Amino acid sequence: MRYFILYILLLKATINWGQYHFSGEVSPENAGSAIYLSLVEDYRKSSRVYLDQIVKKEVVDSLGHFNFQGDNLTSDNRIYRIHLDGCSSEDSGNHFLGQCNNSKSVLFIANNNDTVVFPTSFEDQSLCSINSTNPNSGLLLEIASLKEQMAFDFMEYPSEANKKLNLKKWFSTLQQIGLDSKEPLAELFVYDFLSDKRNETYSYYLKDLAKNPYYDALADRLSATYPNALFTQEYIAEINTDKNLAGFDPSSLRLWDWAILSLMTLSLLVNFYLIANRRQSIRSRRKALFAKLTPQEQKIVECIFQNKSNKEIASELFVSLSTIKTHINNLYKKLDVSSRDEMVELFKK
Repeated sequence: MRYFILYILLLKATINWGQYHFSGEVSPENAGSAIYLSLVEDYRKSSRVYLDQIVKKEVVDSLGHFNFQGDNLTSDNRIYRIHLDGCSSEDSGNHFLGQCNNSKSVLFIANNNDTVVFPTSFEDQSLCSINSTNPNSGLLLEIASLKEQMAFDFMEYPSEANKKLNLKKWFSTLQQIGLDSKEPLAELFVYDFLSDKRNETYSYYLKDLAKNPYYDALADRLSATYPNALFTQEYIAEINTDKNLAGFDPSSLRLWDWAILSLMTLSLLVNFYLIANRRQSIRSRRKALFAKLTPQEQKIVECIFQNKSNKEIASELFVSLSTIKTHINNLYKKLDVSSRDEMVELFKK
């Protein structure tokens, strides 16, 4: 029966082109628990849940099913997280930081056109397997499994010689897996792990960066596939900084070397400032637009962001359907737009 339902969902995706459907099932004991969909734009924030990543919230039904759907995601692939809130009410202040043992999450790749299903496994484990119309959706799960194998290899023989051999082996293996996938997002997921300053892989990464053309080639692939994405700019800035660090030799520096290094450092700082300033300006603009609206209009805009119909908005705000239509027409005039899509796009700019 489960596979029949999955087949229907996958078939439905071909009909409802331009809408995403992310659904699945967890243990029925989670009925009534909140479950969240997050967009992970910053690959350095993929290891745990952040409040500013969350784009939608649903509730697990009495049978353990959940469903996210809409048409407000990007048409390009991105990394998403589904996070099941298994915390008690007393833990509400901490569970978004990953401190609740009962919470579960899964990272996957998808876009606005995809149907992704998370069935329970034969061992009744949830959020650990993926069926999707997007062939790249399960890549991050595969890479996570390889990372576990890597950890086992290091623990089996904790000698320095074994460590060097395993670093060379696993850097090559993980980079090749990402390269073979032809999905730069998967490669970024690998890079985030191998270049993490908290990991034992970091010192080897700096040496590898200095001699391996892979990293520059990845920058080219990211620029070609995701030219306007912030994570592409972040990656390029990072490897340029780390290249300087990898080749740094204080004993050989002359005055001119110091000048060049200072200019490069200043340039990188300016780049980071511009990226941060752009994000801040977007947030400021959104606040300014919201400030023009009445509290009731702000609630209606939030509902529109959640892709709710006029009837659903009227029901949620306890007003008539005609009142909602009047409010929306006023919003169009106030924001100088002519459709819901234009309104959503206005707040994204």
